[in-house]
Amino acid sequence: MAVVLGIESSCDETAVALVTTDRQILAQRIASQDEAHAPYGGVVPEIAARAHAERLAPMIETVMADAGLGYRDLAAVAATAGPGLIGGVMVGLVSAKALAMAAGKPLLAINHLEGHALSPRLADSDLEFPYALLLVSGGHCQILRVEGVGQYRRLATTIDDALGEAFDKTAKILGLGYPGGPAVERLAREGDPMAVPLPRPLVGSGEPHFSFAGLKSAVLRAKDSGRHSDADIAAGFQQAALDCVLDRLQVALDNSAAMPSLVVAGGVAANQAIRAALEEFAAARGMHFVAPPLALCTDNAAMIGWAGCERLESGQDDPLDFQARPRWPLDPEAEPVRGAGYKA
Repeated sequence: MAVVLGIESSCDETAVALVTTDRQILAQRIASQDEAHAPYGGVVPEIAARAHAERLAPMIETVMADAGLGYRDLAAVAATAGPGLIGGVMVGLVSAKALAMAAGKPLLAINHLEGHALSPRLADSDLEFPYALLLVSGGHCQILRVEGVGQYRRLATTIDDALGEAFDKTAKILGLGYPGGPAVERLAREGDPMAVPLPRPLVGSGEPHFSFAGLKSAVLRAKDSGRHSDADIAAGFQQAALDCVLDRLQVALDNSAAMPSLVVAGGVAANQAIRAALEEFAAARGMHFVAPPLALCTDNAAMIGWAGCERLESGQDDPLDFQARPRWPLDPEAEPVRGAGYKA
């Protein structure tokens, strides 16, 4: 058993965890910045980076003390090196470099998306490669074929907004505050998902990519019309988004080699309605459905530590001059798509 220290600072969560190669989380801490960003309705990069810089060092000390370990007990130090808000990424990566150098341990520069992609394997030891992954978060919406550690083939991506971004913008339109995703989900339970006629962008088009910008605009028009309750708009948006996801999955999987498991990961994977619909979708296709525990859906350091464990066991590490990356696709060979496909 080896212990890896994981550090996550790519957006607005400062997180540290100690994870073992036999799937134990020895200790973890997460400091939310929701209060700091709530007045602005979204994440302010400068505020986020400053908060990471203030909180990270004492949090690392606390996590090590929680587990009763010293730095010499670590097998490696893993940190998110991108993609994300570059100021926050740099805070975490520089801290990890300093610890790795001082303790004489390997550095593991982790792709944040790989953390999400591999996180279901931390909770489910039976999940084997390859598997289909729906990665849905505030900044990314992709379907990938996960063939192994560091081996990802993108099947679909968003051409404009990510799904989590669309949830947050819908929340802002409805005046629900930040973070928006959970607020929209709660309000949607009170509404009629069929009461508001909203579009399903690209459904029936035959291509696998996502688009949510038109849906977001339709939500704004529905709100401005004054003809619908906020609950019905929230329910209608969530249903329209879900219909888009299921249609895109159908197209992507029909055009890919068969995979035994369907996995969902990322912050939007915490949405219970989406999880339930995906489980039903997977069952209809004869696929095993896997969703990580809610604590591993949103940004956290345990998934970074676990990705570090997976990479450590496959003999990988990174040089101390590894550069932080604001963008870092999991499949760099994937062909670009129209619109904002650079988010892939």
